[in-house]
Amino acid sequence: TVLAMILKVSLYPGHVESSAIAAAPMLYLANMVSTTPTVYSPGCGIFWQVKLVSVKTNAVRLLEDLKVRFELREYEVDPEDLSAETVAKKVGLPAEQVFKTLVVRGDRNGVCLAVVPGNAELNLKALAKLAGDRKAEMVSLKEVLPLTGYIRGGVTALACRKEYPVYVDETAILFDVITVSAGVRGTQILLAPSDYIRVVHATEGDISTTKAE
Repeated sequence: TVLAMILKVSLYPGHVESSAIAAAPMLYLANMVSTTPTVYSPGCGIFWQVKLVSVKTNAVRLLEDLKVRFELREYEVDPEDLSAETVAKKVGLPAEQVFKTLVVRGDRNGVCLAVVPGNAELNLKALAKLAGDRKAEMVSLKEVLPLTGYIRGGVTALACRKEYPVYVDETAILFDVITVSAGVRGTQILLAPSDYIRVVHATEGDISTTKAE
């Protein structure tokens, strides 16, 4: 989810030019002073400064097109632990502000997206009632990608493959900011809940329960 933008600092003072990262074999050096990493190319004795830039996902493009204010926050992905609680710790927010998007199928109205806090579980009975279904169940993991265009850990209602009905837990509006996946693992979008609800045409409701200890 990250591209390296490289600035080559030549041996001539004040001269800086852009260059491709594949230009020469490089050795990464820890930079203890600046947050910008430094890379050394041993073949030509040149230091490189590397700025990490987020890849623009369809979800990000959608928000930009609609001129919605948002912030991107990246984190290191652990494929063995994609839980919302872990993501919350990595992006520095309480789990109740980190909303996970679950793909659900109702018996009457079909697929929908349920958006609930990271520290809670989806209440399928409450969701079914809100969606006008008699019952609802989570779709299988193998269905998530073909249905949404996103993989587990990167599912979002923003720029989803199809515009499914979206149901968001009513606690979202209690916060100034919530965060949802940007459509890829490792990147979260922070935005006002009112903007999120408006963009995805979400219906609010009490659809979560406290996680069992």
